[in-house]
Amino acid sequence: MTIPSQDRLFPLLDQFEIELPSWGFADTGTRFGKFFQPAAAIDTNDKLADAAEVHRLTGICPTVATHVLWDFDAQTPPADVAKSALAKGVKLGSVNPNVFQDQQYKLGSFGNPDPAIRQQALQHCYDSIEIARQIESQYLSLWFADGTNYPGQDNIRSRKQRFTEGLKACHDKLDPGMVMLVEYKPFEPAFYATDIADWGMSYIYSKAAGPQAKVLVDTGHHYQSQNIEQIVAWLLDEKMLGGFHFNDRRYADDDLTLGSIDPYQIFRIFFEIHAYAHANGGQQPEIAYMVDQSHNLKSKTEAMIQTVLTAQKLYAKAALVDFDALENVQAAGDIVVAENMLKEAFDTNVDAILGEWRMSKGLAQDPLAEHRASGYQKKAAEERTKRRKELGIVQGGSYA
Repeated sequence: MTIPSQDRLFPLLDQFEIELPSWGFADTGTRFGKFFQPAAAIDTNDKLADAAEVHRLTGICPTVATHVLWDFDAQTPPADVAKSALAKGVKLGSVNPNVFQDQQYKLGSFGNPDPAIRQQALQHCYDSIEIARQIESQYLSLWFADGTNYPGQDNIRSRKQRFTEGLKACHDKLDPGMVMLVEYKPFEPAFYATDIADWGMSYIYSKAAGPQAKVLVDTGHHYQSQNIEQIVAWLLDEKMLGGFHFNDRRYADDDLTLGSIDPYQIFRIFFEIHAYAHANGGQQPEIAYMVDQSHNLKSKTEAMIQTVLTAQKLYAKAALVDFDALENVQAAGDIVVAENMLKEAFDTNVDAILGEWRMSKGLAQDPLAEHRASGYQKKAAEERTKRRKELGIVQGGSYA
């Protein structure tokens, strides 16, 4: 396959940006435990520094998603956190409320049968919108752990109605230009009935909330063998696709690095996005591309670099498809040639043109190798281990 000229591919690469999650750089784990890393971020400043390192190397991660309970405190104005990010070379991005961590949310937040707890969750979201204003963030990103574990535990229709009311109340607090992203997840921690279990539920809630509400697709939040690119195509056609959380999964929400299990699926998702843009005069849809991963085993910074580079490569590969030719083949019903057009694009090596693009931006040809050669990881581990000892923070029962 002939690789398009720089004139065609470089503008696409220039506008492709991915937001990094602050929480992906800190010590995190599973319900069963965690394995600690000496270089893991201790505080928000460390998270921002690590995110800035990824952006310095890749050139496409200018913003950092923030988590309200983990990245902001009562003593530090949100605007100061934003200034700290800018000083490191990145900006604060989406604001993520937390209505799943505290004990009062045992039976849910927006879906909770107790109106006082529902109001508490709603107020936290209002406070998060105010933080978004102060840091000039466009996105309020909502994920809920709400649901039930047993038949008869609560009235399913009532929970739907409570959620509809809560999401609309949130939407009505948004400033013009803000977008409310509504994420879905089929299970965990709700194993009987999750209140926002799939894209259709998110779509219905978002439509009811108002025009600034859109669906957020997490590539790990689906059942096995689900056709995610079909979901993406439908949401694009409905103009309801707001953003992505990128990761990969073998079983469910495994938080694996993007493309580590099924890179062709990510390619097919990007293919649908490019196909939509082709049908709309070449204008790419406004989509918030974000990473949502937290690694127990891989180096956190290296895992982020891996994911970002994989996304960029698959985005570029999907742009290689000749959509005019594909439409003719589809109209003729030539299934074999149509399928092979996608496979040929996926199999094409785009490393050289990505290298040319990086060279044009003053970036390293191999960002991961550059990161390893820089000694950043070793320096971070040494400095943070020393600081943990000074602060009395113990990782895993002993000092790392």
